[in-house]
Amino acid sequence: MSAAALKALHVPGKPLVLPNAWDADTAKLVEAAGFPVVATSSVAVAAALGFADGEQAPADEMFAAAARIAKAVGIPVTVDAESGYGLSGAELAGRLLDAGAVGCNFEDTDHTTGAVRPVAEQAERIAALREAAGDGLVINARVDSFRGVDAKDALADGIARAKAYLDAGADCVYPIHLGAPDLIAEFVREVGGAVNSAAWPGGPGLAGLAGLGVARISLGGGLWQYARKQLGATLAGVAEGKLPY
Repeated sequence: MSAAALKALHVPGKPLVLPNAWDADTAKLVEAAGFPVVATSSVAVAAALGFADGEQAPADEMFAAAARIAKAVGIPVTVDAESGYGLSGAELAGRLLDAGAVGCNFEDTDHTTGAVRPVAEQAERIAALREAAGDGLVINARVDSFRGVDAKDALADGIARAKAYLDAGADCVYPIHLGAPDLIAEFVREVGGAVNSAAWPGGPGLAGLAGLGVARISLGGGLWQYARKQLGATLAGVAEGKLPY
């Protein structure tokens, strides 16, 4: 599948659902379950490699993991590229395309400072990535305005960022920490482009998010956290002498 075909799956009200994988084996399970696309989760991939999230894992290892995933499946892969690992737009596009990806997440958080970049700066970075990638990548621009703040207070800034990122060449925008249904609906209405929402525990759920008009739903690190919790409980049972099989 080309990037154009991946972009076409972003349909408001009938969203692309992405259970994020973290290695070749979990990517194969996503494919076997019938999903048309594999997405990676940076926190999960980094953890599988022995590192914390937030660009703490070496970029070479993250791209190598992405390449293994893309090679293992016959469906397109979109890669969580965090904030770009300090690479230029051309370098990042090249690394993603070389790994076999046809899409990426691109954050506006600067992981060297922990702060969200000025909107104009991030828009320029998106434009550079778009220019370098051409039509070869679906760019999902993450909007981190809502992290650790009152979402209502941050809504205007988040919407302005989303519009600027779409104007700069992003195909979809991702207000990852926006969870209130009414605010998601307002965000979707005001932005006027494809919106990605995270499926958080206690949130509207897959059908509810679809009803709010989002075009893409990510499980993010949630699937990895759930699987890790289940494995931890199973291992605790084994430690007590109980085999799970």
